[in-house]
Amino acid sequence: MSEQNQAMRSKEFSVELRDRIVPRHRSGEGYKNISAALKVPKNTVTPIILKFKNLEPPRLPRAGRPAKLRNRGRMALVREVTKNPMVTLTEFQSSFVEMGEPYRR
Repeated sequence: MSEQNQAMRSKEFSVELRDRIVPRHRSGEGYKNISAALKVPKNTVTPIILKFKNLEPPRLPRAGRPAKLRNRGRMALVREVTKNPMVTLTEFQSSFVEMGEPYRR
């Protein structure tokens, strides 16, 4: 009885089949042509390609220059200056070194 209540799992596709379908899709071949060439149903090709599209990591360049201060350091900077607006640069740098932030002038 408990077996009937469990969700049915779909059969996992073989690695060889995936390795033949994905390159054909990348080359621009359609679902129907792939299924006909490999003699596999179109309903088998579709989920493999959809999974490939969702799992493929995006290869995008980094957005801009990396930040000089981490968010934690930036928040500490604001806190320190709000507490004591007349803090000198050397006092400020020493507090940053104690906090573990990289030393920058």
